[in-house]
Amino acid sequence: MSTFRRHLEPFTLLVLFCLLLSFPSPLQAAKATLSDIIVTNTQEDLLVFFDIKGCFTREMEEAILNGISTTFTIVIRLYRTRAVWFDASIASITLEHTIKYDSLKNVFRVTRSEMDNTELVVKDFEAAKKAMAEIRNIRVVPLKELQERGKYQLRVKAELEKVRLPLYLHYVLFFVSLWDFETDWYTVDFIY
Repeated sequence: MSTFRRHLEPFTLLVLFCLLLSFPSPLQAAKATLSDIIVTNTQEDLLVFFDIKGCFTREMEEAILNGISTTFTIVIRLYRTRAVWFDASIASITLEHTIKYDSLKNVFRVTRSEMDNTELVVKDFEAAKKAMAEIRNIRVVPLKELQERGKYQLRVKAELEKVRLPLYLHYVLFFVSLWDFETDWYTVDFIY
């Protein structure tokens, strides 16, 4: 009986561990989304505006406050849609928004590639998060590159750059992946 019990205990622990992994954790329950996507134009350019919602978890905020630099990558693609052939790629844009907390000066430093990586320095964490999650007035393509009455599709997506830990710490600290996110592709169809 004792030999059977010794073999049963590791098996029971393995089954419990597998069951814990099979249920979604509350950390993974929140899903980042894109909202308020607006495609508009000036007299010369096609522009896009949108927000990233649900992108900051409690664990991510704690990591930022502990000095871990965090980068969002935003991908914007424009296609001319065609009924009988593959869609034609018109433009592809990749933006990066990075936040870093400076604990000595008690400020947040936000850089955005669409602003020529000019550093925005704010004391308020909420203002820094808002600057990270708002995508405004992004020039997608000059209007002269679009065909009149042509059908187009704009696709947008955002993701958190994976945390890069030094040496082999990422093997030890596997839990940091729990606050990685990647949105689905969001599409807007329009006729120019």
